[in-house]
Amino acid sequence: MLRVTAEAPPVKVGAPDALQRLAGSLRAGLREASDGLRPDARALLPGLVVGDTSRVPPDLDDAFRATDLTHLLAVSGSNLTIVLALLIGPPHLASRAERRGLAPRLGLSLRGTAVIGGALALGFVVVCRPDPSVLRAAACGLITLLAIGTGRRRSLLPALAAAVLLLVLYDPWLARSYGFLLSVLATGALLLLAPRWSAALQRRRVPPRLAEVIAAAAAAQAVCAPVVAVLAARVGLVAVPCNLLAELAVAPATVLGFAALAAAAVVPPVAQALAWCAGWPAEWIAGVARTGAALPGAEFTWPGGWAGGLALAAAMVVLVPVGRRVLRRPWLCVLCALAVILAVCRPVPFTRVLTGWPPPGWRAVVCDVGQGDGLVLAAGDGTALVVDTGPEPQAMDRCLTDLGIRRIPLLVLTHFHADHVDGLPGALRGRSVGAIETTTLQEPPGQAQFVRSTAAAARVPIVRATPGERRRLGPLTWEVLWPPAPPALPGPSDPIGPRDSTSPTGPHGSTKPTGLRRSVGATEPRGSAIAYDPTGFANPHRQEPGPGGPYDSGSPGSPGSPGSPDSPSGTDPLDGPNDASVTLLVRTGGLTILLLGDLEPPAQRGLFAAHPELGGVDVLKVAHHGSAYQDPPLIHRLAPRLALISCGADNPYGHPAPRTIAALRAQGARVLRTDTDGAIAILGTEAGLSATVTGHRVKVRLVDGPRTRARTHPGARRAEVRTAGNRRSRSRTRTVDNRQPSRPRRQPSRRRRRATRSMRRCLSRPRCPPGGRRSGSNGRTEGGEPLNQDL
Repeated sequence: MLRVTAEAPPVKVGAPDALQRLAGSLRAGLREASDGLRPDARALLPGLVVGDTSRVPPDLDDAFRATDLTHLLAVSGSNLTIVLALLIGPPHLASRAERRGLAPRLGLSLRGTAVIGGALALGFVVVCRPDPSVLRAAACGLITLLAIGTGRRRSLLPALAAAVLLLVLYDPWLARSYGFLLSVLATGALLLLAPRWSAALQRRRVPPRLAEVIAAAAAAQAVCAPVVAVLAARVGLVAVPCNLLAELAVAPATVLGFAALAAAAVVPPVAQALAWCAGWPAEWIAGVARTGAALPGAEFTWPGGWAGGLALAAAMVVLVPVGRRVLRRPWLCVLCALAVILAVCRPVPFTRVLTGWPPPGWRAVVCDVGQGDGLVLAAGDGTALVVDTGPEPQAMDRCLTDLGIRRIPLLVLTHFHADHVDGLPGALRGRSVGAIETTTLQEPPGQAQFVRSTAAAARVPIVRATPGERRRLGPLTWEVLWPPAPPALPGPSDPIGPRDSTSPTGPHGSTKPTGLRRSVGATEPRGSAIAYDPTGFANPHRQEPGPGGPYDSGSPGSPGSPGSPDSPSGTDPLDGPNDASVTLLVRTGGLTILLLGDLEPPAQRGLFAAHPELGGVDVLKVAHHGSAYQDPPLIHRLAPRLALISCGADNPYGHPAPRTIAALRAQGARVLRTDTDGAIAILGTEAGLSATVTGHRVKVRLVDGPRTRARTHPGARRAEVRTAGNRRSRSRTRTVDNRQPSRPRRQPSRRRRRATRSMRRCLSRPRCPPGGRRSGSNGRTEGGEPLNQDL
């Protein structure tokens, strides 16, 4: 037993007593009995029975939250009701002589039934631990059993009120527990609203059992949704149907799970058999949660805090009378059902008509995945090249669903940081994926192992990127520019297909061609004395050992390795996972797009030195979420027309850095960022580049001429901003023309010309002070900060 205080660390005050040790052994026995089940059932069964969620993975937990099924993992009155129903039968028959269940078959009197039921309720609290919802359920059950044993009239609402009063008097802190509040509200809705709504549905010829289930789910959702909005700032649209579908399996899973719990300490083989039987309904519940959470409109954002909760409560008060009138008109019911289905499923043609997203003819999209990267490059109808997957599987899955992507021949993970790879399960969900391409540096080891295990579970092969590798996919062509090849690894590993041939390896390891081709300029592995391993993971001895085991930066001094005399940069540019980011130069529709991953200044300088032919680009995905760590000469050389920054709103890292944005704008680039603009779509061709963003529904059109290698005037472009998806607003377009017109125009002030010249000069120096002011004689900037200082 531990005592926890705010001023000191936890202190052990005593050992668990015999009852607590018995409960712990029962819980451990249930976990052991469920070890042989499938992953979802293995994680979910202990949570359904005793509230043990230690095995529930984050993606499954997110799915339960999105579908409002978390009450199944927080043991509550439904679990105790199922257990007591085995003894006393349906609650409305519990106090009658003709009651059902095991009690009349065992010849138990009403008082004997009440005593045994009370013992079950107390054992339920001990095994499931005294959480707020468990205490509330047990208190209500004990009061009801007391009424049954004394022969008095049962009234569940006074029992609920008495239970709440006794528990709050015993532990006043329960009054501030949101779990206790949700439990009480849900129980009150089941006692007050559900019977009336069920009777109303039955009057409209709905079967009684179906009416009871629908009314119970709708009543609980109506009273709990405002509290959920206070906590999570969201409203779920699939909660009622998901609860209805999950309800079919809750009782079998709970009964069989408790039977396995009781048998685990006595006959373990019987417990394993019972757990195997309980795994099937548990798997069904997990499937319902995952399927509901994967729907594009499963939930929508709502103002959080008490203001948002009160607003949603007011909306519920208004919607209930409206719902009564809708039920009287069948055609209105059909229209409302169709509207909800469209809002939840969000088919791409429907959303494109209403929202203008995704815009027709998009070539690339920077997904709004929060503080991370997730890019999609169009390669045909429903086909795309995906680069990074962001930190959240759900956000990446929704982005790909909104774009209508069903097939991903190649998924590139630039490096193994969580904000680039944790969304991988969302990208794989329900899509055909040909292969996953990663960097050569297997760090951090935990995230690299996560990628390998996720790919293995989906049966998707893993390949490694090599500089000089060129591929073609529909209208897309791209080249890998970075990182440098490790000396011990062969050339481009390619299980997708041989050079200049259609891939023999299809999605998820099948033999269906992927259509991904290697260009003639690519090299094949040769000169290796060992069997060629296309994934690079089967023979770990082929990797050059570095810090922590995996290949880090090659052997110092080995030819062609970073840090050797033959290395382009002359110094080791791979200082951690960021500098090992896969860098792609993509060409589509005449546009040139450079994706820098999270390269830091040393690796950016190495890239610059390794590819001196690299010139201006049309679109630049700014490195490291717009961090202040940038290389000014590289930005000056690239001189992008459009700069894209993927970062999360109010992130703690200060991304994007004001210095980076200023440097990009000084080169004439239009800067768009996902934290303020939402998802960004690139459209057009080299002659007419445009971008559409979802955050503020604006369209940015860059209509300057074809891209040139050297730009004489960095502001020589015309930026057109218009509202997307609103035809009326298109007639009120604002045009900002930075080019010098033929007619006389007022010249910029002397101060502005001086600031512009200073900014251009500072871009060629390693340190760029704010405002372009010169550095003092001691090398320090006057009131400024270095460009590569991370804010």
